[in-house]
Amino acid sequence: MTETIKSKVLVIGGGPGGYVAAIRAGQLGLDTVLVEGGKLGGTCLIRGCIPSKAIIHAAGEFESMRHAASKTMHGIKLASPPKLDFAETVKWKEGIVTRLNTGVASLLKRAKVRVVEGWATFTDGKTCTVGETTITAEHVILANGSLPVELPFLPFGGPVISSSEALSLDTLPERLAVVGAGYIGLELGIAFAKLGSKVTIVEAEKQILPLYDADLVAPVKRWLDKNGVTLHLGAKAKSAETGKIGTALVIETADGKSLNFPADKILVTVGRKPNTEGWGLENMAVDMAGRFIKIDDQCRTSMHDVWAIGDLTGEPMLAHKASAQGEMVAEIIAGHKRQFNPASIAAVCFTEPEIVSAGLLPSQTEGETIIGQFPFAASGRALSMDAADTGGFVRVVARKSDHRILGIQAVGAHVSELSAEFALALEMGAQLEDIAGTIHVHPTLSEAFHESALKALGHAIHI
Repeated sequence: MTETIKSKVLVIGGGPGGYVAAIRAGQLGLDTVLVEGGKLGGTCLIRGCIPSKAIIHAAGEFESMRHAASKTMHGIKLASPPKLDFAETVKWKEGIVTRLNTGVASLLKRAKVRVVEGWATFTDGKTCTVGETTITAEHVILANGSLPVELPFLPFGGPVISSSEALSLDTLPERLAVVGAGYIGLELGIAFAKLGSKVTIVEAEKQILPLYDADLVAPVKRWLDKNGVTLHLGAKAKSAETGKIGTALVIETADGKSLNFPADKILVTVGRKPNTEGWGLENMAVDMAGRFIKIDDQCRTSMHDVWAIGDLTGEPMLAHKASAQGEMVAEIIAGHKRQFNPASIAAVCFTEPEIVSAGLLPSQTEGETIIGQFPFAASGRALSMDAADTGGFVRVVARKSDHRILGIQAVGAHVSELSAEFALALEMGAQLEDIAGTIHVHPTLSEAFHESALKALGHAIHI
């Protein structure tokens, strides 16, 4: 049965950008329709951020129990090693995903957003079809997200998987080869290593997490070496070969040698690309900026009242950026004066240990700067949670002339929870004196931020 729907706002994509835009539009009294081809929540909630963090958490607990079974830890000793039922772990993870998916559906319903399930195909800038339903709108918000990049010589299928498949495996791979040592590859590679897989990581660059500086990634590299993860830097994956004994990843090492690594699964994590194909973008007459949709500082495209947010619009491809853009666009449509001009967008790598970065790295600054760095080895809280000896630290980068903070980085256990304070300091235009003059709770990891500011000012207390 054919149906025609007319609305004020049409949102394409139910991920963290799209569903936030739709909810906010609904809250503001705008007649809103959201089209989603899969489950509400998008990549982040369904097959990315949330499920990966659940697996990472379970892996950490399993690792702690394995260590307690081999030697006494803090007076705790297990009589026998723990056993892993990976299918049950994945089932638990799916329970979390389902709960959040249901929550998003409830929030949309409360905001009076109509959800249409199916794949939207545009015939012009303001009209799309979903099955036999035609939808037209005054305003269109494109929030189609992104997809894993597939290598032509390692196409997805069979033993070659993306991060989505890695999070839904029925059994734990005995041998896992990871292509790409960016944050996705390292997060999942480390988690599977903790769970008991023999992990090999191949990276074309000469450093893991090549977007960060060597000091920041050194503690992660130390963990990989200590825990038997095989790492090949400056190496290139070439192909997957299947023979009588199974599949092997073929690589070319930095010195030109060819090596084969037997692998039950080959996880390819070489980046993500905007989801721009197969839904009629070419019929919308919007300008492009390379492979991304071109937008201004209000997320407007070149087509009147067509907006684009999130991964479609370029780096950084982060869920919290998409959500902020979605909320802003809904408010602009409702008549509010808004602009997307954040001082920084903090990013976190949930590796072992975790890394958080907000603002500029030391190498990205111009002019004279001062740097304050405080090690977690001198943190009482880090010591009390057995997280002081990983080489972790908090680092603050400030302009020398006026002490304006330009960037903040940290590496260590649970430092992801400091990301909001880092982002807030940059957004508020904080100077070193503002952080030094703020009383931080003791004992917490956040004291290291306070101490790093003191160090930059030349009078750290605890080092």
